[in-house]
Amino acid sequence: MELKKIKAVYFIGAGGIGMSAIARYFMSKGLVVAGYDKTPSDLTHQLEKEGMLIHYEESVDDIPRACTNPLTTLVVYTPAIPAEHKELVWFKEKGFEIQKRSQVLGTLTRTHKGLCFAGTHGKTTTSTMCAHIMHQSHLDCNAFLGGISKNYGTNYILSRDSDYVVIEADEFDRSFHWLRPWMTVITSTDPDHLDIYGTKEAYLESFRHYTTLIQPGGALIIHRGLEMRPNVQEGIKTYEYGLDEGDFHAENIVIDNGEITFDFISPIENVRGIQLGQPIPINIENGIAAMAMAQLNGCTAEELRYGMKTYGGVDRRFDFKVKNDRHVFLSDYAHHPQEIYQSAKSIRELYRNRKITAIFQPHLYTRTRDFYREFASALSQLDEVILCDIYPAREEPIPGVTSQLIYDNLKEGVEKSMIKKAEVIDLVKSRDFDVLVILGAGDLDNYAAEIARIISEK
Repeated sequence: MELKKIKAVYFIGAGGIGMSAIARYFMSKGLVVAGYDKTPSDLTHQLEKEGMLIHYEESVDDIPRACTNPLTTLVVYTPAIPAEHKELVWFKEKGFEIQKRSQVLGTLTRTHKGLCFAGTHGKTTTSTMCAHIMHQSHLDCNAFLGGISKNYGTNYILSRDSDYVVIEADEFDRSFHWLRPWMTVITSTDPDHLDIYGTKEAYLESFRHYTTLIQPGGALIIHRGLEMRPNVQEGIKTYEYGLDEGDFHAENIVIDNGEITFDFISPIENVRGIQLGQPIPINIENGIAAMAMAQLNGCTAEELRYGMKTYGGVDRRFDFKVKNDRHVFLSDYAHHPQEIYQSAKSIRELYRNRKITAIFQPHLYTRTRDFYREFASALSQLDEVILCDIYPAREEPIPGVTSQLIYDNLKEGVEKSMIKKAEVIDLVKSRDFDVLVILGAGDLDNYAAEIARIISEK
């Protein structure tokens, strides 16, 4: 189906962070946009206010009439939706054009210059940084982000004139193989989603195949030292980046009194005096990748400086909720051992002499089964670890796989306990935490506002 023939778009899994960005794109084009989601959320309510028709019961009868013509309706679904979903089955039986979210994004990379950000972790922050730099520059951009940008209060940036589109390239279910990037960043390739890939080698091969999809004349910007070896086509430039080594890197890093500054070293033009608007140590590397992408596409030194200084962060990515002399509370989406390692490391660097407590909700039974030792090792950097039950998402329980696996492997000396998610609020009321972080990609963050209120009143 050609984009110009579409009059209505129906989303199955409308409340997903990536799905909602595409929904907003089609709403901006004046199309009828509707969909189903299992659970109401702040995001689905906001989408409804913006004009999207959403229902929460799995029912063919609730599909709006405007979305029942297979000649003019595009159906977009998330891989998390089961194949037997009643509405998905009905659309298939009636011969509708049905695409994954990633297929729709792939179409956009064929009609725009796609600036894509891939990697096991770091891609949401890095793509959002780049989108902010580009949007406030003379180039502008469209952007489909994997998180809510604090600068814009949304996961979607619209430009009616720019030919650039910033996209988070998701490796889950090999979705990023639908993309044709003009340029791409690869931040990391630590194995994940082994329920999909089976082996580390298959996971790395998937990233390797992704590097063959870069368009002629484009570029690959890859983190130094990755185990995955790219397979780029002839005529595509390859750059490496890193903290203190690589074609793009940082020098003269200063971390002092809650501020971070450094010099951006680049084969195009060095930029002195970069100041991080969200001063977190891991954002030095994220910023290097984001600036590399923006600079390769024409952003000036002053635009890089301004973009980095004014970058406000992403909801649930090292997201400070309370920050005063007595208490610190933040929420972080980290749900892979390497992400938790980097998050814990950054918190420790910022608060060297304070007691740091994490409440962690593991995400997926398979991920817990595959990486419980690595989770325990990463969490053991902290002083206290409180484990909740596993958030199942799309999975059924696996016998013997519980948070106890992580608990039993935490290093000696770490205070540890296990609680039910429903007990978290009472726990926070009963304790006076110094530095508290909630970690995970599940629904623990739903308590963040209430936790922040309790801590602020102490």
